[in-house]
Amino acid sequence: MLLTKYTHACIRLEKEGRVLVIDPGTFSETDRALAGADAILITHEHADHIDQAAVLGALAASPALAIHAPAGVARTLREAAPQSAGQVHDASAGETFAVAGFNVLGVGGQHAVIHPSIPVVANVGFVVDGAVYHPGDSLIVPAGVQVDTLLVPVHAPWSKVAEVVDFVVSVRARRAFQIHDALLNQAGLSFTESHIGRIGAEHGTEFRHLAAGESLEI
Repeated sequence: MLLTKYTHACIRLEKEGRVLVIDPGTFSETDRALAGADAILITHEHADHIDQAAVLGALAASPALAIHAPAGVARTLREAAPQSAGQVHDASAGETFAVAGFNVLGVGGQHAVIHPSIPVVANVGFVVDGAVYHPGDSLIVPAGVQVDTLLVPVHAPWSKVAEVVDFVVSVRARRAFQIHDALLNQAGLSFTESHIGRIGAEHGTEFRHLAAGESLEI
């Protein structure tokens, strides 16, 4: 499987000529990420995880494109593109489904708390092919699954470094790469990633930074 990291939280997975894109948001290079996509997974409704205009454009351009997202996001997309409503599916925690040749498990269900005054929205993380875990905006450890590759939200308004490190240690994936990194400058990113890399390694997880647009076989 080929994994490509785009800016912030967007990941593209390619396998046997099929393409699955997770969280093509407004901070990301959506034109490149969505080119030739067979399916899109969206973890939650925030704009840095879904560029609605880009997703609707991809939906209109490809009648075979399938989208899986939490019910509220899926409903919004169906209302915006009623002619493509059959291509948009609800995703929920604990659900398993197959799309574009990939097997997917939904994890979590709730966005991490940003502040008590801010309503909590639905968030569904995705484990793809039992191997790659994209948690969206949460630090939920998937139960009963030993993932090989963890995508780590390294910085967010709802997290602190200790929580992120504990998440990496708890998941115990063989390797990890950063996501949700667009709000940090290079100095802040290097500081945070150094803690994740050092402590993660003590517990068997190799952490490596991926540049935007970088691809690797996993």
